Amino acid sequence: MKKLKNLLGSLLVLTALAQTAMATEAGKPIHFGDITWESGSLITELLRLIVEKGYGLPTDTLPGSTVSLEAALAKDDIQVIGEEWAGRSPAWVKAESEGKVFGLGDTVKGATEGWWVPEYVIKGDAERGIKPLAPELKSVADLARYKDVFRDPEDPSRGRFLNSPTGWTSEIVNSQKLKAYGLTDSFVNFRTGSGAALDAEVASSIRRGKPVLFYYWSPTPLLGRFKLVKLEEPAFNADAWKTLADANHPHPVGTRSLPAHLAIGVSAPFKAQYPQLVAFFEQVDLPIDLLNSTLAQMSEKRLAPRQVALAFLKEQPQVWEPWVPVTVAAKVKAGL
Repeated sequence: MKKLKNLLGSLLVLTALAQTAMATEAGKPIHFGDITWESGSLITELLRLIVEKGYGLPTDTLPGSTVSLEAALAKDDIQVIGEEWAGRSPAWVKAESEGKVFGLGDTVKGATEGWWVPEYVIKGDAERGIKPLAPELKSVADLARYKDVFRDPEDPSRGRFLNSPTGWTSEIVNSQKLKAYGLTDSFVNFRTGSGAALDAEVASSIRRGKPVLFYYWSPTPLLGRFKLVKLEEPAFNADAWKTLADANHPHPVGTRSLPAHLAIGVSAPFKAQYPQLVAFFEQVDLPIDLLNSTLAQMSEKRLAPRQVALAFLKEQPQVWEPWVPVTVAAKVKAGL
């Protein structure tokens, strides 16, 4: 009997310790990656608000570049990346194959990326008195003939290509594309300091009616505000893509980018611990035209992403309510 009492006492202690550990774990915030580009920032805040107000779980954000955030996700140093272009980087592909990270859902259908120019560069703009400077520009193969149109102010012998900021996966791909398309002698590979700086540089050029060649993607404010033309590239080739994603590949081969799959990146421990949030994330579906217009307003009015996310949840319940159970949606509404 004494042994039985001791056993029961030990079990009670272990149960109490487990409950304490669970309570402590429950109080820890879920770490989201602090994404610096507009769509990623807005989506992150939408997810955080629903998690906080609908599921009663605390969250916070931790800063980092795309590359560092993917590495942190694989180690569970962060648990969620709100906008993950799944399958793009070697780091993501490796971590996913090892079961360390997962891309949940298909959050923004119709997303795209590439090299763009303002429409007036090709067609002109009579209302603004802008004549077409590159009327036959259709593809990246034509760019070598038009380097003077996009003249770099610091190196007038070459054109300027506005690349992604250093630390983004797309910066590596774009740098390799310049080599693959034989444009390294014709164009300066200019990296802006941040996503916001890239946006500001492009927007400033367009407002002044100046020619500008740049990498960009959708969903973004720019595509909701300006008329842009995406330059044609060779059809997607998986083997060629691998040479572009590898910064050290000596002979990259040109191809359009991997078809976009925007997902919510989560760590393996998060996926196991929060099945209710996994079910929610898998249902997220943001209409791209609505997202682009929302991002345009956010940019033009210089609004904080969390402020815009709050307004979105209040004004667009038909979009987000299907993502969650009715009881969760009611809690979110009450929390707003």
